[in-house]
Amino acid sequence: MTNRLLLSAVVLSFASLLHSEDAFVPLFDSTTLTGWEQHSGKAEYRVQDGTIIGKTVPDTGNSFLCTAKKYTDFILEVEFKVDPSMNSGIQFRSNYYTQETEVEIAGKKKKFPADRVHGYQFEIDPSDRAYTGGVYDEGRRGWLFDLKNNEAARKAFKQGEWNKARIECRGGSIKTFLNGVPAADFTDEMTKEGVIALQVHGIGKNAAAVGKEVMWKNIRIQEIK
Repeated sequence: MTNRLLLSAVVLSFASLLHSEDAFVPLFDSTTLTGWEQHSGKAEYRVQDGTIIGKTVPDTGNSFLCTAKKYTDFILEVEFKVDPSMNSGIQFRSNYYTQETEVEIAGKKKKFPADRVHGYQFEIDPSDRAYTGGVYDEGRRGWLFDLKNNEAARKAFKQGEWNKARIECRGGSIKTFLNGVPAADFTDEMTKEGVIALQVHGIGKNAAAVGKEVMWKNIRIQEIK
């Protein structure tokens, strides 16, 4: 390859990268919760220092701060940090039950009220199980892709630090990454469109878990047409 052709290839590659980065748009303006709405539970959400913070409260179910807009095919990137004692998640292609609905999860029937969020979830799991980056079907079918056979992804989580989630949805293909490490990779055709949501897991009456926080920032999406 001549120097001129090599230079052209480098310029085109760089231009393509810039275009790809320009295609991302923020879902969070770093100041307000404009464009977001809360569903299901009553956990507290606030904005502080360019970060969305979710805080646990007693006697409420799982809570979800949801985008008002629904998305179909996309690449979503989110940075998050979670209290080591919490469980949380990032919903995608998720929706709400319009009436009380009974489903079966792991062989057990469970009823969910109207307005309950359900759908794909990028798991945030700081426990020793270390399934952060796995995909759980919240309020519907349970685990779709855990990380018991993906040790590299389980080791990618950084306890007490900021982590980066990446979710890619193209048709039935769903892929997740944790800090750049491939996590889940599977095909599921059940839901092709839905909201993005930030979960604060319910704590029941556990007084020791009250006031625990999970944080998200630099939330951005690139829609794929």
